[in-house]
Amino acid sequence: MPMIDIYAPAGALANIHEVARRAAEIVKRAERVPDIPLFRTNTAAFVHELPAEAISDAAGASDHVRVQVLTNDGALDRDKQLAVVSELTVLVADASGGRIAADRVWVLLTEAIPGGWGIAGHANTNDDIVAAARAEIAEVSR
Repeated sequence: MPMIDIYAPAGALANIHEVARRAAEIVKRAERVPDIPLFRTNTAAFVHELPAEAISDAAGASDHVRVQVLTNDGALDRDKQLAVVSELTVLVADASGGRIAADRVWVLLTEAIPGGWGIAGHANTNDDIVAAARAEIAEVSR
């Protein structure tokens, strides 16, 4: 149930709602979780548009986008990491219409500590999330 934050220069990405939706779908698909409401409604992306002067590398360029993906512990093995970074980079570069080059898209993958995934006021462990998913799958199967 990843959370994705995309930080981009204001106006650099076309249709930011679609970028957010597609980013969430990319990571949900990469995790290979069941397509159930628990994962569809708790995988989300947030696009943060920043003034260009709020972004700079050491050389002074502001044509960068940072994508930070937070997953639960162990959700992405190496193959999944490679896929997520590649697909999110392509998504951002394409959505920029050439304004942001792929080598200017930085993707950071981070993991929540066990118990560090709060939903509906409860700090979930991986076991809690797995149990909730199994219960939802059992309910849907009835």
